[in-house]
Amino acid sequence: MAATRLVEQLVARNAPARMDITVLGDEDTAPYNRILLSAVLEGTHRPEALTLRDEQWYADNGVDLRLGARVLGIDRERQDVMLVDGTLVEYDVLVLATGSIPSLPPIRGLVRMDGSLHEAVHAFRSLADCRRLLAALPHGRRAVVVGGGLLGLQVARALGVRGIGTEVVEGADHLLHQQLSAPAARILARDLRKLGVAVYTGARAVRLVEGPTGPALRLDNGFTLDTDLVVLTAGGRPSTALARGAGLEVRRGIVVDDRLASVTDPSVHALGDCAEHDGRTTGFVPPAWEQAEILAGVLCDDAVKYDGARIVARLRATDLDVAVLGDAAAELAAGGEVVEVANPVSGSHRRLVVRDGRIVAATLVGDLSRVGLITQHFDRQTVLGPNEPGELLLPQRAAGSGTRGVVLPDDAEVCACAGVTAGRIRACSSLEQVRDTTRATTGCGGCASTVRQLLSSRPALVTKGS
Repeated sequence: MAATRLVEQLVARNAPARMDITVLGDEDTAPYNRILLSAVLEGTHRPEALTLRDEQWYADNGVDLRLGARVLGIDRERQDVMLVDGTLVEYDVLVLATGSIPSLPPIRGLVRMDGSLHEAVHAFRSLADCRRLLAALPHGRRAVVVGGGLLGLQVARALGVRGIGTEVVEGADHLLHQQLSAPAARILARDLRKLGVAVYTGARAVRLVEGPTGPALRLDNGFTLDTDLVVLTAGGRPSTALARGAGLEVRRGIVVDDRLASVTDPSVHALGDCAEHDGRTTGFVPPAWEQAEILAGVLCDDAVKYDGARIVARLRATDLDVAVLGDAAAELAAGGEVVEVANPVSGSHRRLVVRDGRIVAATLVGDLSRVGLITQHFDRQTVLGPNEPGELLLPQRAAGSGTRGVVLPDDAEVCACAGVTAGRIRACSSLEQVRDTTRATTGCGGCASTVRQLLSSRPALVTKGS
């Protein structure tokens, strides 16, 4: 996804007229939206709907896209990469957008003696993984999802929609422990249980065994969960093997500077999940797309730098609404103050971290009616009055209506992934034009309902999400 965004930005700058651009993709399919894989699992999207840019688009814009092109190694001295079939591809500038890869959690029994995964075990990272899991659904009615992060909850909800009895196992003391506070996570867990998904927190899966009715997952708290499917969504890590093999500095990710260039070799850049900037790696779409825009500028000799400030995450799952802005723990440690409004009865929890009058982090669960305005203030670092943070957390009612909603101004951000405002959406005539010209709805998909409302009415009434 990061590489696609980079190529789009280079094409927008007419870079193919000045440089030869080659894209090497390991998978056999055109680049697609990984964030919406859970929507394919859920059945709300077809696999082909995830394609970001098809092969013809690359050809029409003078970009050499090579699919099924697995890279064996990088020779920085010769400035070329070798594919597994022996092909050499020379470069002046190399960009690594290798993403992240799933790693097996320490659960005994996942791998058989011959090194293959147990037939009940599934990773969930690629379109091929998704198709394998879909093919397995008719043969099972029970599933355990290992990992209570964003991906794990999306997969769990998708399986639940499919009628699969689903349980989530999370080793931390609450769901989304890196993004949410414990009270907010309790509301989310309750919402999941209402939707038929059981949640086990503070428990780790330790062994896959054969039970009397089939596979069973044993937990360290003594419980054993009978299951037909085990889906692994915990333990992902940046894919850095190529960078390590090339002698680039790697910590958790490929270490890059403010130009997103390797600190070892300025002719090599990295972006997305595999990159580490200022000691931080991200696993979210908005930072990757921001990096792509910055790197396109760098490659076209613009005077731009990456500051790594924009962290935005959304949970993309039917009937579950979560948005996270910034790093709340770090901002609290730096002296931020908490402004919080919670209503466990209605299932909402809204929290801002404010420092020097500015919103530096936010977590919203259950009610995202104000997320567009909050994101706008977060991005612009607006200095707010003493009462404004609290007012932002209160739901707004449309004048003359009993329905809760917000009329978004043109400069309010609608799509956090692509940084698209309401005005840009209103300027489009169709959803297809929105996707093609702004990339809104092609990230996490959380803005889709708002985009449709903005297209159908002016001004648009936002009743849920943004």
